[in-house]
Amino acid sequence: MADLQVADRLDRVRERIAAACVTAGRPEGSVRLVAVTKRIALPLILQACRAGQSDLGENRIQDALSRQSELAAALAADDGETPRINWHFIGHLQRNKANKAAGRFALVHGVDSLDLAERLARRCVSDGATQSILLEVNISGEAQKNGLAPATVSDTTARIAELPGLQLAGLMGMARRGDDTSALGATFARLRRLAEEARAATGLALPELSMGMSGDFEVAIAEGATIVRIGSAIFGPRPG
Repeated sequence: MADLQVADRLDRVRERIAAACVTAGRPEGSVRLVAVTKRIALPLILQACRAGQSDLGENRIQDALSRQSELAAALAADDGETPRINWHFIGHLQRNKANKAAGRFALVHGVDSLDLAERLARRCVSDGATQSILLEVNISGEAQKNGLAPATVSDTTARIAELPGLQLAGLMGMARRGDDTSALGATFARLRRLAEEARAATGLALPELSMGMSGDFEVAIAEGATIVRIGSAIFGPRPG
């Protein structure tokens, strides 16, 4: 029954993503789903993997690295077919933890300063690795949230694009919790416009927009999200 619960929730989220793409006039498959596994028990994550979920996200570096090892061992012991896992780091990456993250993720979403990017780049060059990253932007304007000030995005994008060892893939942002649909849409549209401005200023493709979570991902898709980060809608309420 538990297996069906996670699989059914995952199917429902995928259906909602597909429907939101249709409504927005976007092609099927234009939005990637990252299942957020923060504080989720390993058996539930395995259920999602067995249901075909390949992109997983963690927001603390210690948890992310240990979870990578644990899940790899569990999948190796699994008789069923499972997808290759793409790990995303979706939380705030402290500068003193940059060396631990460099080269270990399919995508690091929360690069919020030039200094952090430089630290990642130095470690990648040292290790002969490449790390794909997104720049986090504080699009909600909340003082407690991390992220670049919107006015600095184009300049920071241009400077980070010159760093070796990094592949700058786009922008990431979060809306204000509890906002209504209109306010959410305006916030997500702001990130889309910032990406458009950065593309025009730098000539970079910047294809990815990581925005939208369990409570607002359909609004984010309507405004151009290419990656949504969803936890509770798949796994249920997160343990405290």
